[in-house]
Amino acid sequence: MHDEPRPGGRPTTSDEGPHRQVDQQSSPAIWGELVARIFALPGVVEGHSQVSPASSRAVFLAGRPTEHTPETSLAPGRRLEPVHLHGVDDTSTHLVLPAERGRRLVELGWAEPHQYGDFGTEFMIYGPRDATELDVVVSIVEESLAYARSGDSG
Repeated sequence: MHDEPRPGGRPTTSDEGPHRQVDQQSSPAIWGELVARIFALPGVVEGHSQVSPASSRAVFLAGRPTEHTPETSLAPGRRLEPVHLHGVDDTSTHLVLPAERGRRLVELGWAEPHQYGDFGTEFMIYGPRDATELDVVVSIVEESLAYARSGDSG
């Protein structure tokens, strides 16, 4: 679990929907690596986000069509969508985390609360700017996927 501050100031994000990052984006190469690494994680399936613009990519869990509890999905009541990656013009990620963990990432400068969150578990993670930040963002996505799976038996 990552617990070091994100270097530098926070990026600017939109004041109105859709919630997006407007500066300090990942380079296309770093963003492409982020996408590749996320969809190479075990048990994930790529799809179209149910709640984000068409340029976004949903991260679904194989064999898990629904959430255990609504706060573990960005699309409660629909297919379980714990994470979606925004497009190359944005490069941020929306995901769900336990509220306390998400608040800690906000304090450390990696995240901000989702503008349209319903449960206090929805966060924006800023796009990684280099290989070190890429590793951190991938680890945060892994935390989100573990949170979404937390009610699985076996």
